Amino acid sequence: MIIKGFKPFAGQHCETTATGSLLNQLGIELSEPMLFGLGEGLSFIFWNMKLMDFPFIGGRIKPGAITQNLAKNLKLELEVKETSSVKKAWKNVADHLDNGIAVGLQLDCYHLDYFATKIHFAGHFVAIYGYDDEYAYLVDTKPQGGKVKTSLKSLELARSEKGPMSAKNLMYSLHNTNKHYNISEAIINAISSNAKEYLNPPIKNIAYKGILKTSAEVKKWFKNSKDIEGEFGTTAILMEKAGTGGALFRNIYRDFLKESYELTGLKPLHTAHVAFIEISKRWTEVAALFDTASKTQEIEYISKASDILVDLSKREFSAIKLLETLN
Repeated sequence: MIIKGFKPFAGQHCETTATGSLLNQLGIELSEPMLFGLGEGLSFIFWNMKLMDFPFIGGRIKPGAITQNLAKNLKLELEVKETSSVKKAWKNVADHLDNGIAVGLQLDCYHLDYFATKIHFAGHFVAIYGYDDEYAYLVDTKPQGGKVKTSLKSLELARSEKGPMSAKNLMYSLHNTNKHYNISEAIINAISSNAKEYLNPPIKNIAYKGILKTSAEVKKWFKNSKDIEGEFGTTAILMEKAGTGGALFRNIYRDFLKESYELTGLKPLHTAHVAFIEISKRWTEVAALFDTASKTQEIEYISKASDILVDLSKREFSAIKLLETLN
């Protein structure tokens, strides 16, 4: 069963790509920056647990929350199903597909056949639009191939994997309601809400406080690392290209602010956009320094990255503060 006429969303980030594909089915076609911004997606986290191979640097809110916020701001119904039963989990998906409804899945990308870099990350998202006796037909990010396929067995393993960020075979779908959204109103509400969350982090490893904490933690991490090349090289890729880290999301949010200013004419959006042009560049510098450190194994590059992170914490706080009282 493959949904006819299905239009995949082409994006850089996994959750906006998956959810954008579901929105396409509803006739809602927005840019990826607009999806990320309306999803109130901007944040930061430095996460280090004993059961993790190495610390995780993330540049967005928790998995699934972007879609929840999008549904709220676009006045859509979000249906979410989770189960520990592998059999029931597949039935939930197949029932939707058989009725012509594409769904989103949260899973661990490690098991997917088409992933060249094998790393456990259970906060990955794809859309599924079809299946046959052997394969599931998915939409992933542009860097991962866009429209792809993986064996049904690999999909089962990916969905039921346990560990950090994992979900219990989570699937979700979006549905129209009798309510309609106003794009300018949705933008203002989303930006204000995201700003308030960012400026008031509940713990010190999140948002601008988390960036400042990371500036110190990266030096400890480097000194204690058993695989500098693998850990910092992988982190550089995740930050800049693979859809989890700081640089990628700052680029997306920068473009969201530009598009929002063009739609609303609100001057704080233009000021913040200009600020995020430099912020985005500085995050790319951090990723590049991590990559160089992984190849040279010289701590001087981590020290330089640490200094930039201190600066970024201040810059992001100032830029987001401009957006706190838009409405």
